[in-house]
Amino acid sequence: MKLLLDTHIFLWMLRDARELSAQARRLIVAADELHVSSVSLWEAAIKAAAGKLTIDMPRMEAQLLATGCRPLPMTWAHALAYRDLPPLHRDPFDRMLVAQAMSEPLHLLTHDAALAAYSHLVTVA
Repeated sequence: MKLLLDTHIFLWMLRDARELSAQARRLIVAADELHVSSVSLWEAAIKAAAGKLTIDMPRMEAQLLATGCRPLPMTWAHALAYRDLPPLHRDPFDRMLVAQAMSEPLHLLTHDAALAAYSHLVTVA
């Protein structure tokens, strides 16, 4: 399975946080490919700049690459897919991740159950 990790999931994975469920850990270990979107790094950078998240961005990038995560850039196709999503969820970052997952296709691994309404490609763990 090819996974796209949402922002919380990849941050928890890097910290080996207890919030990362056993199911999420199993899926990450078993994945054929792990992807992290530039959208998630953008979200983390915005939260860090606002003082809502303490993170060393260059170290985070190095950790992601060391764990084998592949960067997923935002493309025009992703933006167009975003436009077509119904407003089921208010967070634009999460909706962009759904659009990317549906466009590629990749399975979006998230903890946000509300995103499951978008697609069978959303895995809540």
